[in-house]
Amino acid sequence: MSAGNSSRKTLEMEGFHTRFSAWTPFSNKSLNRQLFQERVALISHWFDLWTNKQRQEFLFTILLRCTKSQLRFFYDQFSERMQVARVDFSTVLPRFISLYIFSFLNPKDLCTAAQVSWPWKFLTEQDCLWMPKCIRFGWFLPYTPTDHEYGAWKHHYIACVSNLDWLTPREAAALYGTLNEPKTEDEELQERQREKCLRKIMWEKIALRKKELFRGRPPWGSGTGCSRLLQSQCQPRLSQPVRDRVGLHEALEKQLVLASLEALPKRRNVSGRYSYPLLPKKSWRGGFKNDNSPSGASPPHFILISSRIPAYEMVVDSVRAGVTPVVYEHTGMTLESLLYLIDKALDGQKAQSVGIFSDGDSREINLLQGYKIGIKNLLKPEVRDFWEKLGSCVAPEGEGGHVDLFVPLGASEAGVEVLSQLSQLTGTLFTAPTGIATGSYQHILSDWLGPSQGRAPPSIYFSESKLQTWSSFTDVLEDTLKSVRKQLSPLFKELQKHVSGRMIGQFMFDTVSMTDTLNNQETAQALADGLVELSRENSDKPLEFLSHFLLKKCSEKSKDFDRNVTLTKLDQEVTFDSFMKECNALEDNPQDLKSRLSKSDPNFGVLVQLERKLRMDSAAKRTRVAGELLRSERRYVQMLEIVRDVYVKPLKAALSSNRVILSATNIQIIFSDILQILSLNRQFLDNLRDRLQDWGPARRVGEIFIKFGSQLNTYTNFFNNYPVVLKTIEKCREARPAFRAFLKRHDKTITTNMLSLPELFLYPSRRFEEYIHLLCALRLHTPAEHVDRGDLTAAMDQIKTYQGYIDQMKQNINRKDQLSDIQRSIWGCPPLSEAHRYLIRVQDVAQLHGCDEETHFYLRLYEHTRDLSLFLFNDTLLVCSRGTSHTPFERTSKSTYQFIASVALHRLLVEDIPDSKYVKNAFVLQGPRHEWICATEAEDDKFLWLSVLQNTIKSTMQK
Repeated sequence: MSAGNSSRKTLEMEGFHTRFSAWTPFSNKSLNRQLFQERVALISHWFDLWTNKQRQEFLFTILLRCTKSQLRFFYDQFSERMQVARVDFSTVLPRFISLYIFSFLNPKDLCTAAQVSWPWKFLTEQDCLWMPKCIRFGWFLPYTPTDHEYGAWKHHYIACVSNLDWLTPREAAALYGTLNEPKTEDEELQERQREKCLRKIMWEKIALRKKELFRGRPPWGSGTGCSRLLQSQCQPRLSQPVRDRVGLHEALEKQLVLASLEALPKRRNVSGRYSYPLLPKKSWRGGFKNDNSPSGASPPHFILISSRIPAYEMVVDSVRAGVTPVVYEHTGMTLESLLYLIDKALDGQKAQSVGIFSDGDSREINLLQGYKIGIKNLLKPEVRDFWEKLGSCVAPEGEGGHVDLFVPLGASEAGVEVLSQLSQLTGTLFTAPTGIATGSYQHILSDWLGPSQGRAPPSIYFSESKLQTWSSFTDVLEDTLKSVRKQLSPLFKELQKHVSGRMIGQFMFDTVSMTDTLNNQETAQALADGLVELSRENSDKPLEFLSHFLLKKCSEKSKDFDRNVTLTKLDQEVTFDSFMKECNALEDNPQDLKSRLSKSDPNFGVLVQLERKLRMDSAAKRTRVAGELLRSERRYVQMLEIVRDVYVKPLKAALSSNRVILSATNIQIIFSDILQILSLNRQFLDNLRDRLQDWGPARRVGEIFIKFGSQLNTYTNFFNNYPVVLKTIEKCREARPAFRAFLKRHDKTITTNMLSLPELFLYPSRRFEEYIHLLCALRLHTPAEHVDRGDLTAAMDQIKTYQGYIDQMKQNINRKDQLSDIQRSIWGCPPLSEAHRYLIRVQDVAQLHGCDEETHFYLRLYEHTRDLSLFLFNDTLLVCSRGTSHTPFERTSKSTYQFIASVALHRLLVEDIPDSKYVKNAFVLQGPRHEWICATEAEDDKFLWLSVLQNTIKSTMQK
């Protein structure tokens, strides 16, 4: 206040006049301006220190004090700086917001808005606005618009609307009337008379037809059940007017039958479509016949379809008319029952060709459960008898008869040898696919081994379009079946054990008395010991091994009897061994064939046939394999380019335009390795394309693979970072809604081949399996003296080694997931995830307690205290208590585990407890602090558990 008073006094002394305030001098303009600027600066300083509410109150107070001219000035200044009323929103807002606003307009309003200005015309004619309006009415473009084509969907909508035949409500009412229009009495009377006349005409026509049929019927016919063979002779000759009336009546009856069929309930088939219920003729144990051929005629073609094939119903649905399909169960059948199915379906007649559609690989056929037929067991009596009888059901080779195996046996030397042996045994031509095409079950659509038969075997039995549709789904079906089998196999194993135990117990109770069981206890014990030894040895001839074991056990009591017993081998086995030696020698040194054939060899004809098969048109087959290699590599590179074009480029473009969907760091983590793989495989594809442009019999492919194999460190980086990439994708999907929306727009679309981003990342790991398959086919059709055979062998070994590395990584990841699952299932379990730790075996045991430890082992009594589960890892043993919990209204039970202790294997002692009258299958586990007396339910479980445990302890001690 003292400073203010002094300044005012100074102004008064200098003679300045003030008005209403000594602070505002009017005489001195410069001082007035200076003082005004100082006060404005002071108020501005105060305004900056105020809160938002205080600023609003201050502005409100100032505006109330302003006159109309001052408010007009404020309005003009604001309008000049912010011209909101005169700005086109489509030129200021982002384009996607403008398009979103225009999407609420109907087609008529969009056409009107297009006449406002050029920017509005450009926006309102975009395809994203008109395409949903066309698709809503089912109007699709008959072509794909080019990248620079403009307004295609709008023109298509206008063309479809202009071609519509529609009427206004007034015109429709004048032409057809209205629904609520009442009928007069005359119109109702006329309608009843018309219906009565039509009914009378139909009765007359039916009576006339019955009369004519009765007159033309032979005396021995029943009139209603004439056979098809006598139908042409029994048909009466009617006059032309009568035949016209009869034809009209038959047409009416046909319409009634079709209407009744449409009224039948529909059922859903495997592919998701609806079809009317059919009544196929069932053959024995699940076989289905297709009676498309006329009655009495032999089916020209016949095919067996295994139930192990994924979605085999779709395969049956794709069978052509005239082909007889028979579906057989893969489990629970024998070769004799399969022959019975074939004989019943053919009804004693020979088929032109027989196809077998079953599971298998390039070396053997998985025909039935327990019958994986390959070169090792092909000459067994029962297997040989099956193929000989099957060959007798086929027409001779001179008449074009052949057997088609839908298994890629033509892709390896062992498979070609199997086909050669089958042809020699049966005298019938056997064909199989060469397995050139890559993919699950795609080999059936590739080239087939054998002479040309006019058309490929798949086109003989199946509709190729339906079969191609089925094969495209097998990848997903195989992955699903693997997971289902993995989840259900423990449940089925336990169920099988309980059912078999109940059946055996009921059988023993019904047939054998208790006294006989006690008397034959020694015999039963000998048989049990023989079965245990048989399970340990895993012999191919169980009956011979069991008989030899029983004779040996009997010889311990009677040595004289053992001297008189001799076991001989089959001469056929010796012949087969000699044949295998000849085949191996032929493969190692094909130049020595002439010297071998000049000798008196019992396998002379077989070796000649094998040599012809191996050298038959090898150059052409090698060319086809190389072509398939180029095509599959081109498809693989295209799938990698989808990742670059659909995902990487839009994400980087959004990042550069300040519309960040994903950060640069995350883009680098997710896509850097896959882009390097794309660059590597593009170079590999260019090398293959250059090599195949001037392809010839002497051209080499192995050196390209060797060069490619030396650069696999790119794939190694990808596989090492693969888990991190997937976790980053999931983390970004959860944390960033923009990235989630981006994946939703692009995943599983036509441009991505209906695949998602994680599914596209699966292709690099699966490609190496295809490389091995193609290299095997190339090596098969490359002669031994060819310069490329050595490089192909080296490349195949290199790719196989890297495939083993991939399999090991898969195994490590599965083991890690398995450890996580075990840790979650055990309550109170310590952390299990450590490097190089994996689960070996889980054994359920019963914990026992010795009542009197001073008593001898054979007289000691034990009490069952609780149930335990022993989790054996490669470095430790986890002991857990096991409980069982049941769910209401459910049959299945759930096991619960609680952690007790963990013992390092190098500090664990195992002691066996001999069987006695009071305890069976018991053993002791001794740790540094605790001791567990355990017992298994079966002797085999104890033997296997102790052997695995001791071997694991030995390996741990060695490490």
